[in-house]
Amino acid sequence: MHIAYLTPEYPHPIVAHSAGIGTSIKNLATALVESGHQVTLFIYGQKKHQTFVEKGIQFHLIKQQSYKLGGFYFYRKYIQQYINNNSQDIDVIEAPDWTGITVFMKLKKPLVIRLHGSDTYFCHLENRSQKKKNFLFEKWALKNAISITSVSSFTAQKTKELFNFSSDITVIPNLIALEHFKPTEQISEVPYILNFGSVIRKKGVIALAKAFNLLAQTNDKVCLKYLGKDVKDAVTGIMTSDLIKQEIDPEYHDRLVFLNQVPYEKVNSYINGATVVCLPSYAEAFPMTWLEAMALEKPLVTSNIGWAPELMINETTGLMIDPDHTENFMHAIDRMLTDGEFALECGKNARRHLQAYFSKPQIIEKNTAFYKQVINS
Repeated sequence: MHIAYLTPEYPHPIVAHSAGIGTSIKNLATALVESGHQVTLFIYGQKKHQTFVEKGIQFHLIKQQSYKLGGFYFYRKYIQQYINNNSQDIDVIEAPDWTGITVFMKLKKPLVIRLHGSDTYFCHLENRSQKKKNFLFEKWALKNAISITSVSSFTAQKTKELFNFSSDITVIPNLIALEHFKPTEQISEVPYILNFGSVIRKKGVIALAKAFNLLAQTNDKVCLKYLGKDVKDAVTGIMTSDLIKQEIDPEYHDRLVFLNQVPYEKVNSYINGATVVCLPSYAEAFPMTWLEAMALEKPLVTSNIGWAPELMINETTGLMIDPDHTENFMHAIDRMLTDGEFALECGKNARRHLQAYFSKPQIIEKNTAFYKQVINS
């Protein structure tokens, strides 16, 4: 089969942006090529046009275009024309649900949409207002897709409720390429709690700061590190790092570290060095950050919301908590810091859990079966 992915992001040095969706596409695309399939990437919103082949994957970087009026429509039609002109050998095209990028497109090849979490979905989980245009575009795009798949059952069910449709949705979780994640015992001499990903409210980073402030009162050594891009807070308009500092007493600020974005290939070293990884997100679909921390056998504390039980097993692969229960959150972190035997066992259980349910053989089989069904229909 020849599968194409339309995406605004991908982890590559010359691609303008990358986050969880890009990482999940890379894992899937690489595994499909290794399994003998062909993969093409159409990456829009880029600084310039560029095409090349790397590790068996065909890249098409599509330049962002400027329009005086109606850019939301004309750029989509521009992407449509570009794909149609370069899709002769492609069997199926996949796009994400975010902002309904395919809403006005008439593609020559079958189109499927994967639910990574739409703007509608995240606005609902975060209880914030949404642009009506985004809601309509996402709803129309889903309606026009031949088939829909989702990275979690929770995201599938919530999406059906929010858009009021009854179409069948095939659930296929994100995969993790375990061979790229090598656990080490080289933990930092100075213990630190790590949160990685965008430094943004929905990731629970402010809740983590509150828990750390309590913990620091009894633990005079542990530090808190945030690794990722600092984002302006949608509620207050203040940079999220400043909101975090406001929640932590000034006497503990010397134990608070913000690390700007680092190259993707270097992130693992920061995860391996952490004593505990804390990812207390309020809004996710099936987070790659959780998969990566579990793959590296890290003691992990996460939120217990929605999608979480589809990935984590409380008290077995880590600890799940309500991020808003600050004292319980603090005790969960403290347990991972002080009960070394429990923390070690959770980490090893986490990797075994991924091997059994979310590694390449299982997830590639589900994806290829899904694509074949779409093509044959």
